[in-house]
Amino acid sequence: MGLDVHARSVVGCAIDDEACEIRTQRVAPQADAIVAWVLELPGPVAVTYEAGPTGFGLARALAAAGVRCEVVAPSKLERPAGDKVKTDRRDAERLARLLRIGELPAVRVPSEAEEAARDLVRAREDARGDLMRARHRLSKLLLRQGIVWERSAWTGEHTDWLRRQHFDRRGVQLAFDEALEAVFSVHARRDRLDAAIEQMADTEPLAGPVGRLRCLRGVSTLTAVGLCVEVADWHRFTGSTIGSY
Repeated sequence: MGLDVHARSVVGCAIDDEACEIRTQRVAPQADAIVAWVLELPGPVAVTYEAGPTGFGLARALAAAGVRCEVVAPSKLERPAGDKVKTDRRDAERLARLLRIGELPAVRVPSEAEEAARDLVRAREDARGDLMRARHRLSKLLLRQGIVWERSAWTGEHTDWLRRQHFDRRGVQLAFDEALEAVFSVHARRDRLDAAIEQMADTEPLAGPVGRLRCLRGVSTLTAVGLCVEVADWHRFTGSTIGSY
């Protein structure tokens, strides 16, 4: 059976080999509702869906119910060149047919702890991007006023210089205050996430692999944790395959 999973609905397509029937059903996106519907089908049942923003909770719920579930990588699914029509039902049916013939590029389903650690690291990466954009907006606002900092940026000296800036026009002053506050706010958020990642790095199961990676020159705690949460199971790769991943 193939599932096309979205945040608001799930379209399932089940292929019954004995009856030679294809059943399509729209189900609520809650894992309990999907598992209940799957268990009502004549067994044995195998399920697949594409990895995406809905995460892996559904795969773990199906596994706990004794149902084989394959989560696939959307980027590795080949689509015929002439297939231009894309609907939820067609996608679910296509997944079901590929699962039936064993032609799906399955991905590893992480544990809840691994997925939580990955979410934390990705939240820090989002904060880093937000900080870069906030700093860029502030710098461009100053540039439009003809104000340029000539020395190393975003140091303590630079921060003191920013705090001393004042503009006669109220609109410019308000825009500057908001932009500066945004930089400080996002910077504090990034620092909180850095501290949480440092603390997490000292706990199992990350402590071992993170400690070994930090022995390499240029690999910080943040880099080591990022590698560990994305790779998860190092035994999946060899020295010649991990680089492409």
